[in-house]
Amino acid sequence: MRVEAQVETIVNTEPATGEPQPPLTVDSPEAVGAAVAAARRAQPAWAALSFERRRDVLLRFKDELLRSVDEVSDVLVREVGKPRFEAFTTEILTVADLTRFYAQRARKLLADERLPLHLFPHKKSWLRWSPRGVVGVISPWNFPFSIPVGDVVMSLAAGNAVVLKPSELTPRVALKARELFTRAGLPEDLFRVVVGKGPTGAALIDAGVDQVVFTGSVATGRKIAEACGRRLIPCILELGGKDPAIVLDDADLERAARQVVWGAFANSGQVCASVERVYVERSVADRFTERVVELTRSLKQGDPSKESVDVGAMVSPVQLDLVKRHVDEAVAQGARALTGGSPAPGPGRFFPPTVLVEVTQRMTVMREETFGPVLPILAVADTEEAVRLANDSAYGLTAYVFGSRRRAEAVADRLVAGSVIVNDVLFHHGLPESPWGGVKDSGLGRVHGLHGLKDLSMMRHFNTERVALPKPWQYPYGDVWLKRLRRAFAFLLR
Repeated sequence: MRVEAQVETIVNTEPATGEPQPPLTVDSPEAVGAAVAAARRAQPAWAALSFERRRDVLLRFKDELLRSVDEVSDVLVREVGKPRFEAFTTEILTVADLTRFYAQRARKLLADERLPLHLFPHKKSWLRWSPRGVVGVISPWNFPFSIPVGDVVMSLAAGNAVVLKPSELTPRVALKARELFTRAGLPEDLFRVVVGKGPTGAALIDAGVDQVVFTGSVATGRKIAEACGRRLIPCILELGGKDPAIVLDDADLERAARQVVWGAFANSGQVCASVERVYVERSVADRFTERVVELTRSLKQGDPSKESVDVGAMVSPVQLDLVKRHVDEAVAQGARALTGGSPAPGPGRFFPPTVLVEVTQRMTVMREETFGPVLPILAVADTEEAVRLANDSAYGLTAYVFGSRRRAEAVADRLVAGSVIVNDVLFHHGLPESPWGGVKDSGLGRVHGLHGLKDLSMMRHFNTERVALPKPWQYPYGDVWLKRLRRAFAFLLR
């Protein structure tokens, strides 16, 4: 008697309502391998196209996206629970701009680079950036459109094919992205989406992709780095942060408070670059905190599918529990919640924006990534203490400084982070010119910017002779040539 293999499915609930979503079938390891093989077959023809031909396809995708704003927003609101305003600005608009940027500039950014040789002017060297082949993208649930689609667009602009494994919590918007690319005329196998959990991501690496781009937790990032290391597959890892903000005593407190509140609670705090801890100089701490609390209490939270809200729901039930644990532990150890403090009742996953004071550096909420709408504020004696505590972290993705420009820039220079922003927050991920990534446990490599585009390419060196000259360092060796070389290099290297 033949036994049919059981088909595994994913069933998620909408973050804002708790309503179940239709199940999606998980791709088997064999299906993942087939997707990679199909992408590999499609990639050479894409790489052989001119930059202009690839540009035209990417610009058609951009146009298709802008025609489908409501369509994509509806998926994001239901699947992620984020406000419609954020769905447009931080997901759709950023992707449209990034797509246009790289479509129009990839040729120039990846142009051959002359490499002058200081000792051999009769020779010519240059660097060329070529496609790697098939890029495997493993993406998170917090920005399930802008993060992976940005990686897809840049990979395609560089001449690669892409297989995307979205988070199992938010696969539908990735499938929608592939639909838009198909409408734009991208060859079907050049960009594939595989659905599943951790084993599906492992199968993607096992299938032999030529590069991996991962955004997610440190723990998962380490596993991916180990798997890639065994296979010598280059990988780019963006692994989150515990991003500090320093508020100096000469800062514009109204501006600082507004920026910090948005930086802490945008996307319900589910941002790798969220303001996760604040160090404010004691002389202005009370005024700053008071204004932060006022602004926080004015925020409207609710179901974004029914009304216009400032703060939406949390995507992951596990993450909601972690946020509650961080806040409960802090309060048990002496912190006070001036707003929020516990999950909101109801079917959706809502944690009210929470401001904590009387925290200490040793509390979990000040050391581990909370990734939720929680803002701990710690008053410090001076700038030296603020810098010391800000750098006292295993993470190093982003840091923020508020103060008079010259003084704030001097403080910024002392902070250990991949990006340091003065008198602003969060916007830098939306800048396609700006490299995005961190140091320490926040990851390896960069996406976005010239460096990110080149990281998605294979650097090759070429050399040729302009004029054929004798080569005294080749066989046969001789004492006469050795003496001449020693005299020549003694002169050249004096």
